[in-house]
Amino acid sequence: MKEALSQTDIKYGYVDITSGMGPLKQFLKLRDHHPAFEPIRQQGRVGVPSLYVRDEDGTETIYFGLPDDLNVLR
Repeated sequence: MKEALSQTDIKYGYVDITSGMGPLKQFLKLRDHHPAFEPIRQQGRVGVPSLYVRDEDGTETIYFGLPDDLNVLR
């Protein structure tokens, strides 16, 4: 994901959850409580990589792969 997004003009932030306890805890809190992760948890998977998008009106979308149309990320 990171490599593909770097080749576009889409702005994004990257969080390395292995860089420390803070980023890891923040990710686990999201993963453990956000309904989009329910199928991932049921499969015993972690949910990494994932792409968290919050648009201007506050709507949250989580992708577990890049969308076919990257324009939805703009």
